[in-house]
Amino acid sequence: MPLLQIAEPGMSEVPHSVHLAVGIDLGTTNSLVATVKNGEAVVLEDEKGSALLPSVVRYLPDGTVQVGREALQRAAEDPQNTISSAKRLIGRTLSEIADPSHLPFRLLDNPGMVKIETAAGVKTPEEVSSEVLKVLRARAEADLEGELVGAVITCPAYFDDAQRQATKDAGRLAGLNVLRLLNEPTAAALAYGLDKAAEGIYIVYDLGGGTFDVSILKLDRGVFQVLATGGNSALGGDDFDRAVFSWAIAKTGVSDTSLTPADKRRLLAESRAAKERLTDAESTEFHVKLEDGREVSLPLSRAEFEDATKALLQKTLDAVRATLADAKLNAADVKGVVLVGGATRMPMVPRLIRDYFGKEPLAGIDPDKVVAIGAAIQANKLAGNEVENDFLLLDVTPLSLGLETMGGLVEKVIPKNTPIPVARAQDFTTFKDGQTAMAIHVLQGERELVDNCRSLARFELRGIPPMVAGAARIRVTFQVDADGLLSVSAREQTTGVESSVEVKPSYGLTDDDIVKMLREGNQNAEEDKAARDLREAQVEAKRIVESTVSALAADRDLLSKEEEAKILDLVRHTLTLSEADDTQAIKDAMDALAKGTEHFAELRMDRSIQKALAGQNVNDI
Repeated sequence: MPLLQIAEPGMSEVPHSVHLAVGIDLGTTNSLVATVKNGEAVVLEDEKGSALLPSVVRYLPDGTVQVGREALQRAAEDPQNTISSAKRLIGRTLSEIADPSHLPFRLLDNPGMVKIETAAGVKTPEEVSSEVLKVLRARAEADLEGELVGAVITCPAYFDDAQRQATKDAGRLAGLNVLRLLNEPTAAALAYGLDKAAEGIYIVYDLGGGTFDVSILKLDRGVFQVLATGGNSALGGDDFDRAVFSWAIAKTGVSDTSLTPADKRRLLAESRAAKERLTDAESTEFHVKLEDGREVSLPLSRAEFEDATKALLQKTLDAVRATLADAKLNAADVKGVVLVGGATRMPMVPRLIRDYFGKEPLAGIDPDKVVAIGAAIQANKLAGNEVENDFLLLDVTPLSLGLETMGGLVEKVIPKNTPIPVARAQDFTTFKDGQTAMAIHVLQGERELVDNCRSLARFELRGIPPMVAGAARIRVTFQVDADGLLSVSAREQTTGVESSVEVKPSYGLTDDDIVKMLREGNQNAEEDKAARDLREAQVEAKRIVESTVSALAADRDLLSKEEEAKILDLVRHTLTLSEADDTQAIKDAMDALAKGTEHFAELRMDRSIQKALAGQNVNDI
């Protein structure tokens, strides 16, 4: 039974709510945990007064696990067993990781998900992330002196189904009751919206250690509506570090192949440190001593750093422009820009925002902490605690969801940027006479053809009663929950036969896939329309041919041999063209077949009427 906590008379601090819940920012570089105390969201610190927990895990041969700063300090001496940036691996297969060769630890190509070889055995990114979450959970329970009822874990808005499911699994492995997966930009806007009572159109520019998100939100009296999301889940501070790493290698002429894993760790660590020093300084000294005694020592100016990373910064602006276009807005419509993520401390980021939007970005909350604060606010509400300022979050789907129809076409059921949670149903029918089963193929993407979209799941609906083509009514329902996870069900309406699938893909979309889908969905609109028209014409031609052949089989005695031969010629011509790539020619052939069978249709109609009236009295009709 929960205990009611009451403050002692004279105490200045009222104890926290009975329902203990936390928000966790599971970051690529650092992670944080926050909770609501006395009506205010606060980030919890460790015994040394540090809020940031490095998202680094070291596995020792005896099974001991080191997490955080201790693991980070040992990274250079034991790089093969020290795992960092696991967030960039979570929910991925080896083929979906851009450049695994730069990693100091060894990845294994395991079906469904990438795995990591360590001295303590093979580990998954989910297991690595769970170790970070366990430390944050212990920190929260020690501070709050009680067991947590749940946690809200944040993830990039652009995480696909596989990455979201993997993040949720990491939470479960850590012993957490995951109340909600919350998009990081939405969490940031929640923190700003309630703290500053903001209203209007806001952009959240979230450049973290491993991911970049941009979200456009409309804030209006406690309602946080996400209008559009964009970004790149493989672009972040790590990439800026690697750019400095590459710059140093190129400047000194050191061969990349001559570097040991420990050397790479040292160079990357110094790259990150140099980047951070340049936040406040115009220049710094890049200095690393390699294992073989060689030294890499170079002056690095802020101007050189910005030149070496300008292409990466431009990618973020490209994503901002694309997301504004999705929301049908321009820069002038934006009231404020919220900066999130430690990488936004680079001076060139605020300058980019000022130049493009013509206004200073908001910086009232520490960009490292703002996501965790927003997650804590949401967790406090979901745990059932009273909140002073009630609010409603309306997040969106980052990509369209649909299913395959005849001819390899994609029928979109839930378009991208649809507010979630959402459930939408659409009716479909059978293609052939007597069809008793239907294969359901669930897809994600913006293109018109199956080949250009990503397959998420397949399942079958069986037990459809035999009917003529087009008579069956199959209702397919798509449901996306508040975490952005999808389930699909199919039901035959007359019999109630039903089948469903929870979409838990064993692989995820690559960043390039997502960006490419969105870009090609716009660039290839005319091409896609032409391709769709062709496929629809091909499918319709085959349907008409099948119907005509069935009619001839049933009533060919109504025709003379010459009439039947003419219709068969038209059937063969239409069937041949149905495989061609000429939409107009196919339509012309269908028109000719329809005209050529008009008399036959009239004869069949007469016969049907005669059968219906046979043996009946005029007065009975």
